[in-house]
Amino acid sequence: MKPVFLTYVLLLLFLLSTTISTPVISEEGESVVLEEEVIITVDSTNLQFSPSEVTITEGDTVRFFWQGQLLAHNAVEKNGVFDSGDPQRDVDYSFKFEVGTNGTYDFVCEPHESAGMIGNIIVEAAPAVVVEEESEPETVETPAVSL
Repeated sequence: MKPVFLTYVLLLLFLLSTTISTPVISEEGESVVLEEEVIITVDSTNLQFSPSEVTITEGDTVRFFWQGQLLAHNAVEKNGVFDSGDPQRDVDYSFKFEVGTNGTYDFVCEPHESAGMIGNIIVEAAPAVVVEEESEPETVETPAVSL
């Protein structure tokens, strides 16, 4: 029975480490930008983040999520950009990388940094949004017809 349970747990972890897209709706009701949420979990068997490196776009969110870990973990960016708080066995912390935050962010699990529990987030610049102005319809003068 234990191998079946372990298989379900591993499958759940795999599904949680996927990317979730959320459309953003403009005031006109149009879907204009897709923001993504990338979930980073913990592989406690190897004391690693999973995935340990992600590439996102400005405007995307990284969510650090784990539950029921034997050891307490946290996720702290080395320059203080984000910090999930004190190490805990259950963490659900999100950080949104706003426009203008492109770059590379190294983060660690403070209690397990010496064991190599480190990660990397690469934030790419958001694509330029081109807003086309609506042009006024061209008026055509028609000559008056006399009968």
